[in-house]
Amino acid sequence: MTASAPALTTVAGLPTIINGPARPRATLILAHGAGAGMQHAFMETIATGVASENIRVVRFEFSYMAARREGRRPGPDRAPVLLQAWREVVAEVGKPARTVIGGKSMGGRMASMVADELDVAGLVCLGYPFHPSGRPAALRTAHLQRLATPTLILQGERDTMGSREEVARYRLSKSIGVQWLPDGDHSFKPRKASGVTEAENLDTAIEAIVAFVRSATS
Repeated sequence: MTASAPALTTVAGLPTIINGPARPRATLILAHGAGAGMQHAFMETIATGVASENIRVVRFEFSYMAARREGRRPGPDRAPVLLQAWREVVAEVGKPARTVIGGKSMGGRMASMVADELDVAGLVCLGYPFHPSGRPAALRTAHLQRLATPTLILQGERDTMGSREEVARYRLSKSIGVQWLPDGDHSFKPRKASGVTEAENLDTAIEAIVAFVRSATS
């Protein structure tokens, strides 16, 4: 099914793009990573690909990223601000039992910190930042050990914020499933010599997200 044209709007006062059916059975809400907004090519590819399977996809921007549209260059908001944005967006979109939340890197991490609180159907993290790049000892996994929300983490095997070898050593909740993208980096891009293309990894990610959202909201 072909997704409808995106609607440019606001949700909870934040810039938003909506793809997919107007009356969906399931909704996926996605937040962007720390350095690029909701219209980045990665976010666009994932959102339109999932929406083409009759799932509504709501992408929003945190307030600091919205400010960059006005020519300012603020850094990311502090965690309490980001978490409150998630609460307000989910409250306005509604129907948590039919909603999966998540996002790219930081956006997915913030979603993981409120998923249980918001009682959503599921969580999808696209390149979870298990630790800052180059600082493997600074783990961001404490809350993932007790996470109850059904979770899908899509991770490139070479992700510098959590490679396959590193993540194998972490203690994670049984509610979390990790699917690895062959030779992928933090944005799932493989090396040319791998024999896998970036498009193939993105297609695999989209297929996994669609299956997960359908299962979580069934």
